[in-house]
Amino acid sequence: MDLRKLKTLIDLVAESDIAELEVTEGESKVRIVKSGAAAQNQVVMMPPQSLPQQYVAPAAPAAAVAAAPAPAAAPAAAEITGHIVKSPMVGTFYRSSAPGNPPFVDVGSSVKEGDTVCIIEAMKLLNEIEADISGTITKVLVENGQPVEFGQPLFVIG
Repeated sequence: MDLRKLKTLIDLVAESDIAELEVTEGESKVRIVKSGAAAQNQVVMMPPQSLPQQYVAPAAPAAAVAAAPAPAAAPAAAEITGHIVKSPMVGTFYRSSAPGNPPFVDVGSSVKEGDTVCIIEAMKLLNEIEADISGTITKVLVENGQPVEFGQPLFVIG
């Protein structure tokens, strides 16, 4: 199935009330699933049924590797006490306004609600992230220059 057909099918699912669409063309099978409130689409190309199962197996180790960090993160989250400042977007985390400048905050820094605590670069735009409560920074949970995900904890304010 060519890319234009896939794009058309994705657009069809996105613009309709359809939650899932599965299309079989020859030996190719495509399944498009609309995820919940985020309204993102997932396209999965399934190998023909005539192929040996060894071609399907490599997906399982990748899922196991992706799931492995989650149990390690759970105990760390249990140790955190205080208010967590989370990333409002996906991007790159920076502790200071420019390389060589001092960080906006360090452990022990006192912050007021609205003070800038870091910058997240997303799509070549620098977004200042502000403290949403007043208090003292007790932990910095992200390294400078590290990519961050939406909702990822950045700081703990005690």
